[in-house]
Amino acid sequence: MTETEPLPTLRSRIAHGPIVVVPGAYDALSARLVEQAGFPAVYASGAGASYSLLGAPDIGLLSFAEMRDQVARIANAVRIPVIADGDTGHGNALNVQRTVREFEAAGAAAIQLEDQTFPKRCGHLSEKTLIPPVEMEGKVRAAVDARRSAETLIIARTDALAVEGAAAAIARLRAYAGAGADLLFLEAPPDVDTMRHACAALDRPMMANMVEGGKTPLLTARELEEIGYRLVIFPGAGARVAAYALRELYTTLGREGSTSSLLDRMLLFDDLNRVVGLPEIRATGRKYEPAPAGARTP
Repeated sequence: MTETEPLPTLRSRIAHGPIVVVPGAYDALSARLVEQAGFPAVYASGAGASYSLLGAPDIGLLSFAEMRDQVARIANAVRIPVIADGDTGHGNALNVQRTVREFEAAGAAAIQLEDQTFPKRCGHLSEKTLIPPVEMEGKVRAAVDARRSAETLIIARTDALAVEGAAAAIARLRAYAGAGADLLFLEAPPDVDTMRHACAALDRPMMANMVEGGKTPLLTARELEEIGYRLVIFPGAGARVAAYALRELYTTLGREGSTSSLLDRMLLFDDLNRVVGLPEIRATGRKYEPAPAGARTP
């Protein structure tokens, strides 16, 4: 596919299969690496943004503007579709509409919204609290009405499983589908039977969330597709691997006074510059530079 050819939309990929596997990115560099690895989309993780921008956990501390700007940076760095974590929509239905409009303008191809109260917390933490289902239905309708492109997907997530049980969680998702949600997301199912039951009970594409060390079994994309999922995100794996590697780097540097023993485990200066497109940027810049003195113009 050439640089000018349009990429398949996320909606069409989900509709036609196979299951869409989407890693999370916590910044523009990690998003570039997702794209260069050949994935069809990238997830702009709210938790990852909180880790990287604030050095803080995913407990609702990240502001709307901080996340919008992070989505814009990620979308500007890649051509693949960006799924944006919109948390609770940062307020009521009117706030949801602003979130959808500005995230979409920032480059998001899909926006995820959830039915927690504000401030929210990571779906794999305990002590979550929820808004009433009817309030979330209104927020989903507001999101659908606010999007400028019919290709922009609205993903409705419920955290009700841990709070109200499976039947109530499925009822919520059914209501959110009725309000116009394109994808449904049951957060933190604890076992395969719950996952299978939810996929069978609902008539909209389902999204799975694989959190390493979280409450949900860590399954392969093939296993999730067999259960009935159409899209799976691995939102925090990149941040977890990066944090592990950075901790090892700084520990080694402090102990040895050098990074020499880690050279085979890092991208060296030229390698990283290639990842971020320095050769292409230099080539583009040369097109606009003045001709050398004495050079003939055509």
